[in-house]
Amino acid sequence: MTRTVWDSSLGKKTVMAVSGLIMLLYLVVHMLGNLKIFFGSGDFNHYAHWLRTIGEPFLHYEWALWIIRVVLVVAVVAHATAAYQLSRRDIRARPSRYVHSKPRSSYATRTMRWGGIILGLFIVWHLLDLTTGTVHSGGFQPGHPYQNVVDTFSTWYGDVIYIVAMLALGLHIRHGFWSAAQTLGAGSRTRDRALKTIANVLALVLTAGFIAVPVAVMTGVVS
Repeated sequence: MTRTVWDSSLGKKTVMAVSGLIMLLYLVVHMLGNLKIFFGSGDFNHYAHWLRTIGEPFLHYEWALWIIRVVLVVAVVAHATAAYQLSRRDIRARPSRYVHSKPRSSYATRTMRWGGIILGLFIVWHLLDLTTGTVHSGGFQPGHPYQNVVDTFSTWYGDVIYIVAMLALGLHIRHGFWSAAQTLGAGSRTRDRALKTIANVLALVLTAGFIAVPVAVMTGVVS
């Protein structure tokens, strides 16, 4: 039964919708957490420490964080796999490119695939930069996330990578949220305008919220 659902285009779109909404929920929480950097190093570092102690003493140190990480990895892999397979199926169904772009297709729609690739590469870089410290500039300091964030955004390439990725994220959310609503049956003639408005607001707020951090470091508001 599960394999039958997965093999269908609707099944893959449903997987993309559900996994996308899981990631969207995480992004909202993650953005709010990131904005604590404006309250100073003490608050930001305390927040980062709190993330590792969620659920104690019932859960051991970092268990809740690892559960969140596992759920996110599953969501990302499922989302990317379904997107890739749907893309290949679409290409096989239409082996020749359209002579003209669809007149009603938005910029976000036309760049969804490239946006997904950019975000996938960004996730890898982001983890290697601020989680493992492998590619971090200025000397990674475990347990000092505030300073690590400032170090990253004190480099021009750190700012460029992050801002480009967040712009791609905004476009992805703008189209993806509305598509997910349609797939899950939430769309209708009367609700479509409201859903598109929500998608636009979410995309704008998340993009601005995430980009605010590197901009603050660049301008010296956060240092």
